[in-house]
Amino acid sequence: MKVNIYVEGPSDKNAMEALLVKLIEKKSAEGVSINFFAIKGPNNDKGGDAKKDLLLKAPRKAVDTLKDPNSIVIILPDLYPKNKEFRHETFQELEAGIMKNFSQALQKKGIQDERLKERFKVFCFKYEMEALILAAESALLGKLGKLKFTSQDVTWTRPVEDQNHDRPPSKIVEQLFRDSDKKYDKRVDPQLILGKTSYQEIAEQCPQCFKPFVEFIERIQTENF
Repeated sequence: MKVNIYVEGPSDKNAMEALLVKLIEKKSAEGVSINFFAIKGPNNDKGGDAKKDLLLKAPRKAVDTLKDPNSIVIILPDLYPKNKEFRHETFQELEAGIMKNFSQALQKKGIQDERLKERFKVFCFKYEMEALILAAESALLGKLGKLKFTSQDVTWTRPVEDQNHDRPPSKIVEQLFRDSDKKYDKRVDPQLILGKTSYQEIAEQCPQCFKPFVEFIERIQTENF
């Protein structure tokens, strides 16, 4: 079984590969190949355009991939910013819009097989991948050179997936770095921080959107589909 997971940019791809390395290795031993793909290249790792491209282009790519019955495609965008490409503020609205784009891509290809939809899945980071960094508190503290967060440091809501569109997780992480006289580098810091963290622990702290994604990957078997 081949699983293709599309994310917005290289930073998301590298972070997920670092965080999920043990799960990827485990599934590989079971005959399930998991591969992450960034919809935008390293010179275009910008949230807005990358998200729009992911919502538009990945469903089209999925149609061709899913012609192989031993394949699964997952779309994993940020929920933020809202209303990019189509109206959405919640995961449910985001999922519905992506599924509509996928159905339209099927129609354009003249494909009537509804079973392809069973192997096309949508999850998201709520509100951004940086929510996982906030959940990786020990590794984040180590990167910042701190022993613990003070009450003044903690300006975010817990659970970490309970932020909002006005103050998404990336803004909080950037401020934490600035307060420590450092600069958050989205190209490398997520990979370094999440690579020192247990994906199971992160999933438990992110039960709304990230945990369902992890649980879906864990359940995939070669004979599932």
